[in-house]
Amino acid sequence: MLLNSRAVAAVLGLVTGGITMLFLGMVTKMQPAALFFSFVVVYSVAALSIYITLEFLIFRELNRLYSMVERMKKKDYKEIKRTFKKYSFRPINRLGDQMVKFASRKEEEIDELKSLETYRREFLADVGHELKTPVFAAQGFIDTLIDGAVDDPEVRDKFLKKASKSLDGLKELLEELDTLSQLELGAINMRPIRVEVRSLVNDVFEQLEDRAAKRNTILKFESRPDRPIFVLADPMRIRQVLNNLVENAIKYGNDNGRITISLDAEKEFVNLSVRDDGPGIAGEHLKRIFERFYRVEKSRNKNMGGVGLGLAIVKHIVEAHESKITVNSKLGKGTSFSFRLRKAKAEPSITEAKENEVSGRPGL
Repeated sequence: MLLNSRAVAAVLGLVTGGITMLFLGMVTKMQPAALFFSFVVVYSVAALSIYITLEFLIFRELNRLYSMVERMKKKDYKEIKRTFKKYSFRPINRLGDQMVKFASRKEEEIDELKSLETYRREFLADVGHELKTPVFAAQGFIDTLIDGAVDDPEVRDKFLKKASKSLDGLKELLEELDTLSQLELGAINMRPIRVEVRSLVNDVFEQLEDRAAKRNTILKFESRPDRPIFVLADPMRIRQVLNNLVENAIKYGNDNGRITISLDAEKEFVNLSVRDDGPGIAGEHLKRIFERFYRVEKSRNKNMGGVGLGLAIVKHIVEAHESKITVNSKLGKGTSFSFRLRKAKAEPSITEAKENEVSGRPGL
């Protein structure tokens, strides 16, 4: 024990016994032997009582708190929580609870800092790799032309096209990085209006039908109920979300596969899901697929194009609509991404529309 409760109890017992003996000697005519016996009894009872009180109600708790402070100096926060939870009776309960909460917060902060440091290293490595690939490729083609290949029209045109393609990839990367950074900073504001979901889905299908046809992939839309349903959303951004999800499903799905966008209307919200019957995603990857540059199979994804930012952008757009995107997947059985949007109010009447137009209010 860091504090000696026995010594304190002995001293206080002697003081109590001595005061009692003096008091009895002054107010009574007790014999010295009786006074000494009274002193021994009072001392024993007082010392034992004080010892028990100090040992089990104060000193033990104080010493455990001192031990916690020592562990804090060593940053052993997990051991602090484990040790403190062993005891149920705590006279200094409030202080102990505060220390446990403090230790928990510190542990969480340390874990978060470690995670951010790992993420920072991975992000810098990924950015460097993604920037290096198109730049080096374009530089190689241009150097070849400078070395003399420019005199051959056929080789010149071929290499210029390849250099242009590499720079297009670099431009796409920079644009997506810029979009993602602005979304994370809140610099891009959503402009929600009353939008019919079916028209958004048709736009996405029309844009991607050629890519789907190359892999014999069927694009299908399911709606419950089967009628026009309106949501309150930024049409350009939600179209971007659906486009990214469907494009990924085409790119990484199976040939002769099927991709289905489902719509399920509830009282206040509309649930949207994009599912495929592709190879699926292993469970250890599901928590990280929305991170920047994260790829399930880097070599395979690299050959198929893309920079690994699409799902990160999707996540931030959906969250900017006060929603959350979820993913469910099983190997060999496909993948499903789901989110929901708030239902738009009923279409205003002609009279209300005219009033809104005059007042400058949107008719949502």
